[in-house]
Amino acid sequence: MPVASAPVPVAPEPAPGTVVVPPGVPAAMPVASAPVPVAPEPAPGTAVVPPGVPAAMPVASAPVPVAPEPAPGTAVVPPGMPAAPPPASAPVPGGPETAHDTAVPAPRAAASAPASPACAPAPLPPAAASLASEAAHATAVPAPGASGPEPEGRGPWGRYDPWAVGAAQEQPAGHGPLQQTGAAVATAGQRRRRARRLAVGWTLLVACVSAAVGGVAGAYVEREGLGGEVHLPQAGSVPAGRAPDSVAGIAARALPSVVTLHVTGADEAGTGTGFVLDGQGHILTNNHVVEPAGSGGEISVTFSTGDTVKAKVVGRDSGYDLAVVQVHGVHGLTPLPLGDSDDVRVGDPVVAIGAPFDLANTVTSGIISAKERPITAGGEKGDGSDVSYVDALQTDAPINPGNSGGPLLDSRARVVGINSAIRSAGSGSGSDGGQAGSIGLGFAIPVNQARRVAEELINDGHATHPVIGVTLDMGYRGDGARIDDRSAGGGPAVIKGGPGERAGLRGGDVITEVGEERVHSGEELIVKIRAHRPGDRLRLTVERGGTDREVSLVLGASEQN
Repeated sequence: MPVASAPVPVAPEPAPGTVVVPPGVPAAMPVASAPVPVAPEPAPGTAVVPPGVPAAMPVASAPVPVAPEPAPGTAVVPPGMPAAPPPASAPVPGGPETAHDTAVPAPRAAASAPASPACAPAPLPPAAASLASEAAHATAVPAPGASGPEPEGRGPWGRYDPWAVGAAQEQPAGHGPLQQTGAAVATAGQRRRRARRLAVGWTLLVACVSAAVGGVAGAYVEREGLGGEVHLPQAGSVPAGRAPDSVAGIAARALPSVVTLHVTGADEAGTGTGFVLDGQGHILTNNHVVEPAGSGGEISVTFSTGDTVKAKVVGRDSGYDLAVVQVHGVHGLTPLPLGDSDDVRVGDPVVAIGAPFDLANTVTSGIISAKERPITAGGEKGDGSDVSYVDALQTDAPINPGNSGGPLLDSRARVVGINSAIRSAGSGSGSDGGQAGSIGLGFAIPVNQARRVAEELINDGHATHPVIGVTLDMGYRGDGARIDDRSAGGGPAVIKGGPGERAGLRGGDVITEVGEERVHSGEELIVKIRAHRPGDRLRLTVERGGTDREVSLVLGASEQN
C-alpha cells in the first residue's frame, strides 16, 4: 500500500544520451583481484555512473535492453526499487497526476512477498551492450564503504571517498590524518612524548646554565671572601667567681668582638688587631695596619673562634691613623660598646686586647698614665702626608707590635681608645710597626675622635680634618707654633678667605694656647686642633710683636692631611 503522508518526487527528465538502468537490474560487483586505477576525466558524452549508484557489470550472455525515454511528467522509479502497484480500491488510469511537480510517494513491496523473477538480469539491446562493454574497460569507482584489501601503491588517498556519508574519522585512513602540507599530524601519544623530550631538554639546559652561573658566583665569593656563613657566639659571660670589672670578666665579654687582621701586599705583609663596630660587619683598626694591602693586596680577618673571612677596606685616613674594613656573610657579630674618652681619668684601670707578634687574643692590663699626650707617627713619605697627629691616651698596659688597632677597654668593658703606637727604648714615638718591645709607654687614639672619623669613613669613604687655614713653620724652635711667612708654594701663609684670615691672623704670629691648654710646637697645635670637629669654635692666644692677644676662630674643613 502507498504511504499517503510521504510524496514521491518526480524524477527529472534525463539528459540526452544518458543511460538509464531499468528497474530490477542488479549492480555488478567489481573484480577484487585486479587493482582498480583512478578513472581519468571522462570524454564528452561518456556515461558516468553517479556516486552511490552501483556500477553495472557487463553480462556477456544476455544484453540488457535500454529503458525507453520516459514521457514528460512520468515518475521514474530509482534503480533497485520495485514499482509500486496501484491501489486496489482506486485504480488511477494513466498514472497519478501531480500538481506543480509535487512528488508522489512510491509504494513499498511487502516484506513477505516472494522474490520476483524480474530481479534476474534482463538482456540488453546491442547499443546498451556496447556502452556496458566500454564501461567495463573504463575505471569503475568503488562503492562507498566497500570492503576488501587496499590495493598496493595507492597511498593514503586510496580509500578516501569525498562523497561518502560520515565524518573523516569514520573512513579508512592510509597512514593517519593528513595536514594541508601533506605532513602527518602527531598523535596524542607522540605529542606527549615530544613535550616530555622538550621538558627534559629545557631542564638540562637550565641546569647547565645554573651550574655555570653558580660556579662563577662561587669563585667570585671565594675570591672576594664573601659568604662563608660564619656564625659567632654571643658576648661571653663573666666567669663564675670573677667580678664583672675584673680583668677576667672584661676579657670574657670583649674577646668575641676582637679580631686579628693579616694583611699582604706587593712588597710587605703585617699583622694587626681590630674590633667589631656594628652588626653590618664594619671593623675599626689602624690605617698603618691595612696600608700594606694598597689597591691590590688582601686582608683576612680571624675571629676568636678561629673562623677566617676576607675583608675589604671601606675607608681609611692617614692623618688620624684610622681605617674601617668590612666582612660579609658573618652572623652573630657582637659590637663592642663605645665609652667616653673625655670621662677617662689618669689612674683608671684599662685592659688591652690584641695579637702582639701574631699571638691572637692576648690580654694585658694597666692604667691610664696620662691624657692628651700629643704624638705623631709615620712620616716615611717625607712630605708629611702620612703623618698622624694624635692627642693620645697614654697607658702602661703592655702593647707590642700586632696590638695596633685593638681596643683599650675600661672597667665596664667599653672601648675608650684604639691602641696605635708605643715608645720603645732607643726609638722615638711611633706606630708599633717595628719589632721593639714595650717599655710601658703605649698610646691610644681617644674613642671620641675615633667615633667621628669612623662614621665619616663608613658614610662617605673619607674623613674631614679641622683646619685653621694657615701654614706653620715646623722648624721654629721657640715656644709655641709660629705661622710661616710664606706657604710651601710661595703664596701667602694665611689662606685668603680662610678661618685664620677671618680671625685676623697674620704671618709671623705665634700661637701659644688653644683654649686654656699650652701649645709648645707646631705638632702640638695640630694635635689640639685635630681633637675637635670642623665647625667648632676655638679661642686662640696669639703673640704678635711681644704682645699677647686672643682671637676667636671657627674651624674649617679639609679632606687633605
